[in-house]
Amino acid sequence: MATPNFLPLCDKTTRKNTAQRVIDVIILFLLLSLLVYRILLFKDHGLTWLLAFLCESWFTFTWVLVMSNKWNPVQYKTYPNNLLPRVTELPSVDMFVTTADPVLEPPIITINTVLSLLAVDYPAHKLACYVSDDGCSPLTYYSLSEASKFARLWVPFCKKYNIQVRAPFRYFADNSLTFSDSSWEFQQEWKRMKVEYEQLCHKVEDASQKSMPCDFRGEFAEFLNVDRKNHPAIIKVMCENKEGLADGLPHLVYVSREKRHKHPHHYKAGAMNVLTRVSGLMSNAPYMLNVDCDMFVNNPKVVLHAMCLLLGSKSEKESAYVQFPQMFYDGLKDDPYGNQLVVLFEYMTHGMSGLQGPLYGGTGCFHRRKIIYGLYPDNVESINGKLVENWLLEFGSSKELIKSAAHALKGNTDPPNHLSDSIEAAHQVANCSYEYNSSWGTELGWRYGSTTEDVLTGLTIHKKGWKSIYCTPYPPAFLGCAPSGGPTAMTQQKRWATGLLEILVSKNCPIFAALFEKLQLRQCLAYLYIFSWGLRSVPELCYAALPVYCIITNSSFLPKVNEPVFWVLVALFVIYSLYTLSEYLRTGQSIRAWWNSQRMARITTMTAWFFGFLSVVLKLLGISETVFEVTKKDQSSDSMNDNDAGRFTFDESPVFVPGTTICLLHLSALIVSLLKLQPLAHDGHGSGLGEVLCSVWLLLCFWPFLKGLFGKGKHGIPISTICKAAALALLFYTCVDGPQWVETSFMHL
Repeated sequence: MATPNFLPLCDKTTRKNTAQRVIDVIILFLLLSLLVYRILLFKDHGLTWLLAFLCESWFTFTWVLVMSNKWNPVQYKTYPNNLLPRVTELPSVDMFVTTADPVLEPPIITINTVLSLLAVDYPAHKLACYVSDDGCSPLTYYSLSEASKFARLWVPFCKKYNIQVRAPFRYFADNSLTFSDSSWEFQQEWKRMKVEYEQLCHKVEDASQKSMPCDFRGEFAEFLNVDRKNHPAIIKVMCENKEGLADGLPHLVYVSREKRHKHPHHYKAGAMNVLTRVSGLMSNAPYMLNVDCDMFVNNPKVVLHAMCLLLGSKSEKESAYVQFPQMFYDGLKDDPYGNQLVVLFEYMTHGMSGLQGPLYGGTGCFHRRKIIYGLYPDNVESINGKLVENWLLEFGSSKELIKSAAHALKGNTDPPNHLSDSIEAAHQVANCSYEYNSSWGTELGWRYGSTTEDVLTGLTIHKKGWKSIYCTPYPPAFLGCAPSGGPTAMTQQKRWATGLLEILVSKNCPIFAALFEKLQLRQCLAYLYIFSWGLRSVPELCYAALPVYCIITNSSFLPKVNEPVFWVLVALFVIYSLYTLSEYLRTGQSIRAWWNSQRMARITTMTAWFFGFLSVVLKLLGISETVFEVTKKDQSSDSMNDNDAGRFTFDESPVFVPGTTICLLHLSALIVSLLKLQPLAHDGHGSGLGEVLCSVWLLLCFWPFLKGLFGKGKHGIPISTICKAAALALLFYTCVDGPQWVETSFMHL
């Protein structure tokens, strides 16, 4: 039997992927063959040939990035049962929950996440939960206040009976739960918990229906006449484990940072930095977990799993942070919006684990505090008083924060006796002017300069030479709600594309980090693949326009059926399709889910990502700034009970104009081809089967838009969007060769 000191906390294994590598190389060979064909016959063709070559060169480059990312997949396995025998005293953990809008992010979702965090399997006196309310909502505070009362019943109940799902809304919605083997005592307590939770839900629902959710007296007085964009800092200790009881309740602290109209707030990154400073004063735990308000704990041992990796690594350099995958509950069947990203996390993120580690996804991540404080790997073992003293000049004017940061950097994180002792100092560091003349957002904390502050922060950590770890326990550590409608999904994708492209065109570009800092080359390529999402919209839109152009002008950009290279294209399409399909089947997805992902990849790239690209261009030109758009959260989507669940929904957002335009263009091009309205081919290079098949394929990908042209209500494209798209389509035809094409059409008629 192994002695406690030799019990493993984690294992690292390399996945075998020989077959995948072979197919990767075959696809690359076919892509390169196509490029060689373009070059050899370039002088016999015109502009369309050049555009096709440029687009296909981009697709080949993207495939090289994909290959590099997926070449060395690595997986970690943790042994949480070995942790206590190995570690004499578990370290403290500060848990952060962020919410910004009580309408888009209903408080009932936030309090379920908080309750699941308070009930994790970890000594309660080692935990502190901080909730950032960037909306400064009295409804959110009232909901948390009521939830903290319910937690005094819920947390002991979960631990007494070893409840696995500790978010009440999910636990009580489980229809498979039976009591045949349960004790009478458990049944009675279960009924009591259910009644108490229903009462909590009723209170929150009633408060949300009122213009004034609570009586603004006593502890609620600070919320009277509060403007969510112009208010002082509000920090309240809602629950404090003063006795330090391991089986009690963790600390619970409400934080709403100060906001003023003329001060930049830096969206979620600014909120996270305030939480870092406030928690540094109050509990100063060496590790920090952050989750979005809708990502509840699904595995009660999640903190133990993370500690296995953080404490079990040979060196701190190997585990700067531990990232858990984003997974979703009650997703629509076959993922019609392609936003659950199961395959991306399974293959791409495990591939990054074989490099410097996964990128930071913004939720479900455990960080080392001293790394968030800007520590370099080279200074971990050599840190001394002089180094710390120089470092502390960047933390701002709070002497209390500087003192706590010094303790954190040296590894001594003894918190103050009581949280309430730090309230005054916490207000100071939560003021919107505190960061002036400091390095917060640049050298310390979560980084500013992008709407995807999470990825930028992770990149900053990696380029210093740190590594990260991807942890995939079973059951999944966290579950959240995926966007359930077309507009919501597009908003999220646009924000991602915008923020990622902002990083690519900034001084934080990973190419610079690979050349001048400690970002590994292949890790740089992995980041380039993610950051180039917005750029991909340009070649994809161009390539989507080529079949239309060639059909209406009777020209070609693809080889004819009688040319051998035509079968290279066929082989490329078939092999790639089967390759991606196999990935979906191996992860337990259906064929329909694969198809939904394929079509949504085209839709998302040419709509949401294109608008993300435009947003960054406008920012670079100084015309407008990018805006952080909060994604709507819905705990129980109405569409789940709708007969039309999964059908694409639309609104009047301009993001749907490009997709509608593409649909109209290809529909009209196929009609032109069918009625043979094209002009005579020039030099015998007329459009052929390849162009028609491309047009049919794209029309199938944009099938939701085709149906939306004739749909009604939320399932129909608004008339204003159709008119804009029709105007763009007519402009395209006019620019191509409008007068000649119209004349030829009338001659045929």
